[in-house]
Parts: sequence; structure tokens; C-alpha cells
Amino acid sequence: MASRRLPPLHAVRAFEAAARHLSITRAADELNVTVGAVSRHVRALEVRMGTALFLRGSRGLVLTSAGKAFADSTREALDRIADAAEGLHLRQFRRLSVGVYGFFLSRFLLPIWPALMAAHSELEIDLHTSANPVDLLASRYDAVIAVSDGQPRAGLVTRPLLPIATVPVCSPTLLKDGALDFTSVPLLHNRPRPDDWRRWLDHAQLTKVPVRAGSSFENLGLAIEAAAAGLGAVIAIDSLLTTDLAQLDLVKAHHVVRPTRRHFVLEYEQRMADDPAVAAFATWLCDACNQQSTTKAPARKSTRKSAPGGPPILA
Repeated sequence: MASRRLPPLHAVRAFEAAARHLSITRAADELNVTVGAVSRHVRALEVRMGTALFLRGSRGLVLTSAGKAFADSTREALDRIADAAEGLHLRQFRRLSVGVYGFFLSRFLLPIWPALMAAHSELEIDLHTSANPVDLLASRYDAVIAVSDGQPRAGLVTRPLLPIATVPVCSPTLLKDGALDFTSVPLLHNRPRPDDWRRWLDHAQLTKVPVRAGSSFENLGLAIEAAAAGLGAVIAIDSLLTTDLAQLDLVKAHHVVRPTRRHFVLEYEQRMADDPAVAAFATWLCDACNQQSTTKAPARKSTRKSAPGGPPILA
């Protein structure tokens, strides 16, 4: 496309204000510039266009026929620019409603919330938490942070955030004598995911270790706090451990991490893809998750001891 040959927009604004008021002085007051500046802009436009825009008489300004036609067009164009800018402003500041898996919120999103607000102070977000997948439907909110296999679904935009991989954690006091013996340490259970221990033990080639009944908790957060208090070991989500490892008396109990096919994802309906608030939130959150995924925590020193029937364990 050929570039537009536009007159200087500051000159157009000065002319439009003068034409509306039929006064250079009032136009200058509106634009907060000098009378001389408005006069120079108007004269520059007349020279550029090769025609007079005003007749200047003892009673003030009168638009010529060319000036009236140009004034009508510029007023309409400036009004459209103002309307477009106001529309973007209103959309940008529209309050978002975001459904979010509660454990993701507490362990990942809340710790970095100040950074989100620093980057996008214009965003206003209402958060609605749930551990029930049925509650976290994109049709109920502007966007949701949920657990998914990542497969595309009709009418939805699905953006992967963090992988769901599991690893056991415990208090470092349980490792003071070396590798953790999973046959004797109390196994703590997160009731919404009753099969986590069996799946991880099998993946770690600890197939002979039985999954015994033990303390169980209504959510993973409580189970992790119990593990930090020394009650036993629990299966945690590796990508959401940063806060707990930093703030609690907690360490990874084994070096094996069991991957799964599921991810934390951000989902929203296709109709929301062009919403500027959703786009800003999605881009920032995905960038934050990518940064987390590429940042590796320092490895703990290995004792190179082995659990019964299993690979080396990190102390």
C-alpha cells in the first residue's frame, strides 16, 4: 500500500479548532498553545493546499467553501480517532473474570502477582478458585487456568502453562541418615489424587514398595505442610514446588520425576482472543511460565545411595 500523504496532524487540529470556534484566540486557549502557533499552522495548511481556508475580516474569521468542506471532513476524522481511542481504553480496562485451579493460584500465581500488577497496572481481575474441573469451564469466565491434556477443543484457545509431573517431598530431617526408605517412611496422601503414590513408585522402579494407608488430606497444600512438619513424604507437583521449597522446611525426597500427559493450561473461548485485557494477561502469564520452565533450581548434593530396588536417591 502506498504511504498516505497527510498534512501535519498538529496543524489539522489547530485548523479544526479555529474553524469550530471561528476564532484563532479561542482555538489557542483550547489547545493550550499561543495564538501565533495556531496562525502559523493554519497558514501552513493553506500554503500546502494552495487555497484559502479562512476569510479574515474585521468581524473575525469566515470559512471559505474549501475551508468549510475541509473543516467538516477533519472534524469527522478527529471524532473517529477519539472514539477509537476511547473504545480501546474501555476495552483495556474491562474487568476480567478468571477461574483458576486453587493450588496453581497459591503456589504460582499469587507469589508473582505483584509483578503482574507492575507490568499491567491497567488490568483488573476477579479470581474464582476451585479444585473441581467441572467448575473451571471457559464458558463460565473470561478465561480459566485448569488441568488439561492440552488437546485442541472446538471454539477454545488452549495455551499450555506448566507441565504436571510428580515427585516426592519430605522434611530434610527424614534424610539425615541418607536415602529415604519408602518401605518404612509414612506415606501421606492427597485424597483428590489417590493413585499418585502407586504411579510414582512404579515409575521409579520401586514396584515392590507397598502403598500403605496413612494420613490423608483434603488437598495437596495441607499434605505438603504435613510433610514439611515431618509427618512423612508426599507426592507433589514438581513445577509448583518453588514457593514451598523456599518457604517451608521441605526438600525433594528422590531425584526421579514422573511426567504425565497433563498440563496446567490457560483456556478461553475463541471470541475472547481479540480482547486486549485477555491478550495482555495471557501473554504475560505464558511468558512467566516459560521463564519458570527454563530456570533450573540448584541441584542438591547426592549421596549416591540407593533405595531398595530403586535408582540412586538425592539426599
